[in-house]
Amino acid sequence: MSDLPSTGLPDLDGVLERVLAGDNIVWQVDAIEDYAAFVAPFTERALADGRKLVYFRFARHVPLVSEGRGAEIHRLSPEIGFESFTAEIHRVVEEAGRGTFYVFDCLSDLAADWYSDLMLGNFFLVTCPYLYELDTVTYFALLRDHHSYDAARAIRETAQVLLDVFRDRELLYVHPLKVDRRHSATMYLPHVSADGTFRPVTESAVLADVLVRTSERATDATARRLDIWDRRIVQAQDELRSARPGRPAAENRELFEGLLRMMITRDKRVISLASRYLELPDILAIRKRMIGSGLIGGKSLGMLLARSILCTTEALWRERLETHDSFYIGSDVFYTYLVRNGCWRVRRSQRSPTSFLDGAEEAQQRILTGTFPQAIREQFVAMLAYFGQSPIIVRSSSLLEDGFGNAFTGKYESVFCPNQGSPEERLEALCAAVRRVYASTMSREALLYRAHRGLLESDEQMAILVQRVSGAVYGSFFYPQVAGVALSYNPYVWSERIDPQAGVLRLVFGLGTRAVDRADDDYTRVVALNAPEHRPETNFDEVTEYAQHRVDVLDLGENRFRSVQSREVLGLGNALPVELFASSRSDTRGRDPRGSKARPTTWVLTFDRLLSETPFVQDMRNMLSILRDAYAYPVDVEFTANFLTDGTYRINLVQCRPLQVKEGGRIAPPPADLDPEGVVLEARGTIIGQSSSTTVDRIVYVVPAAYAKLTLQDRFSVARLIGRLTRADPEPGTLMLLGPGRWGTSTPSLGVPVSFAEIDTVSILCEIVAMGDRVTPDVSLGTHFFNDLVEANMLYLAVYPGRPGNVVNETFFERQTNRLGALLPDDAIWDEVVRVVDLEPAHGNRVVRLIADCLTQTALCYLDPPHPA
Repeated sequence: MSDLPSTGLPDLDGVLERVLAGDNIVWQVDAIEDYAAFVAPFTERALADGRKLVYFRFARHVPLVSEGRGAEIHRLSPEIGFESFTAEIHRVVEEAGRGTFYVFDCLSDLAADWYSDLMLGNFFLVTCPYLYELDTVTYFALLRDHHSYDAARAIRETAQVLLDVFRDRELLYVHPLKVDRRHSATMYLPHVSADGTFRPVTESAVLADVLVRTSERATDATARRLDIWDRRIVQAQDELRSARPGRPAAENRELFEGLLRMMITRDKRVISLASRYLELPDILAIRKRMIGSGLIGGKSLGMLLARSILCTTEALWRERLETHDSFYIGSDVFYTYLVRNGCWRVRRSQRSPTSFLDGAEEAQQRILTGTFPQAIREQFVAMLAYFGQSPIIVRSSSLLEDGFGNAFTGKYESVFCPNQGSPEERLEALCAAVRRVYASTMSREALLYRAHRGLLESDEQMAILVQRVSGAVYGSFFYPQVAGVALSYNPYVWSERIDPQAGVLRLVFGLGTRAVDRADDDYTRVVALNAPEHRPETNFDEVTEYAQHRVDVLDLGENRFRSVQSREVLGLGNALPVELFASSRSDTRGRDPRGSKARPTTWVLTFDRLLSETPFVQDMRNMLSILRDAYAYPVDVEFTANFLTDGTYRINLVQCRPLQVKEGGRIAPPPADLDPEGVVLEARGTIIGQSSSTTVDRIVYVVPAAYAKLTLQDRFSVARLIGRLTRADPEPGTLMLLGPGRWGTSTPSLGVPVSFAEIDTVSILCEIVAMGDRVTPDVSLGTHFFNDLVEANMLYLAVYPGRPGNVVNETFFERQTNRLGALLPDDAIWDEVVRVVDLEPAHGNRVVRLIADCLTQTALCYLDPPHPA
């Protein structure tokens, strides 16, 4: 083997002052045949020298390296996305080791498949340095003048050798534009090729003649220097301008569907839906409000698609919907940010089940302190100038988010920006919010979710949706009058009067954060849309007890998000129609100590008049029905509503996604002659999930009385113990988790502060109302917690000891063998607090069975009677 790398053309080696280990050599050509002419001698020499040669085959042009010649050929599809494609390249490079020679197909095909020159530049930035470190020699090709200046600059700055190849009057020329760490007096002149020799053209008259003719042939070079993304947009604009009246704007379906794949989604199921309800002007309108390039992500698509479905289906919605003027930060900006801020290697390691958490915290810190390209910052400035000082929200909108099968609810950040202060302060606040969303992709919870759902190797880019916050200014606060979550299928059927197919709302006053996050200190109004007046509570005292008492707002004076008491925002004498949302309750417990007047009226957020005296309920039923039929699937919608001074109101649909809920039907009742002592637990009134009749293999029981005595630190320790228990066996079977208060709370005084990632292997989650008189399970419909339950196909129960039909048989648990120490010997010190009962082995041929009926809202867990031998 020759020690010196070579192009296979000795005279060309001389022009370059030899080829060096680590060289990434880029050939700019007008035709693939010119690249092939240089690939052939390079591969022949490498194989003759006994070098390992790898060929990456991914383009549409003819193959450059033939089978059976000794090269290792890897066939890839760019359609798998930038991240997956790049990760596979890096995997092959890592396995091939040092000193390997590489040939890549023409990279211009990558830009075409990724619809982005920016991503082509990013590919160079993350791939070429890795090849350089391993002392490889690599050939790349690009079509000359086909890529943006930004992409060309990234390639030129990264490659060690950049060569321009062109033909003039049947002669072939090679013009070195960059040769790193080498120099000669004639190196950077065009060299004419003849019979394997390369002679520098030094005569000025000849040089000028050749170069002028060459430049004149590239008459469209300026247009071609646009990013491939912008060229597609220009083509679409031309198509729209040339459309004849009465002809579909997107007559060229290939162009239209290409734009859908470029900007909207690459999910075939969603493309089919989007093709029916979006048109070419809709796509071009998105481009006008887009920062950077790439896809807009699932959350943006869901919002836009739902609005289009409604307005296309029924004219009412063109007036009823609040106009949106959102902006979109394209997914390419996210990858560019990671690449330019040194986070790519950590990102690549997150595709492995064994290393996906390694380095994540460090990467988060890099993201939180990183910088944006100047061009992106300038677009941020323009967007903020448009919004002025209106509050905005920066929302995650990743590629996999809010799609069929994966909701990612609560896994990524959304950040409110009150948007107050000087232009410089508002810009920095926006940049910080975008960084927070990007950093959330590296969070432990998000990565565990991806691992659990088998998505570590999926192309998961983060786009961002920037929305104007819906609402108005009231004093120093900004908030919407109504916000909430609407489900087209109601899995919480607390009465025979409830029709699950009519849908359900989870309704709050103020910002919708209290509707989508399970608040530890408050409650929400749950509305069955076919019986809006029918409440789970039985009297006004209960209504008052379990009403919303805190309101989330944006405090414009303090320039921050706040939670305030409802009395701070109700009855302030402003334009707010408070009577629509709250019911008054005079305090008759006594008069003012001075005897002059009765105590002030108390407002309770019941939403009674909103539900009974306005078209709101009918509108929401109509909305959910239209969207469900269009999706051919249950849907989950986030919305706000605001009444104007003329008495009309607008609904702002801010999010729509498929609802992954499974409908539960009726099941057979338990045995009529059941021994009361065989009842393990009984629940009535709060059951969410699919009706079920199943054998329970293991119960993990947190003893309420023992847990109540623990210190704050010990309660967190118990929560981590629960996480270890749920993974103590590779196949735990049907696992029930039973404990006091609220699972997943952030306040240990209200329950066990586990994360959902720690309990996602549980089949049945049961909350015992035993953490104090004022703590009751809050029905979590529409919250991130609820969506996690649904995606995990987990059944949720609440037991109210002391209420009819609610029982926890503590004697049963006291009599069973506690297997905690056997499963986790180091955690045996907690055996008075946590009891682990493995049921079938403990009872021979007796098992524990659970029957849960979501329609009757009853659940019974009992010892099955002995079966005949």
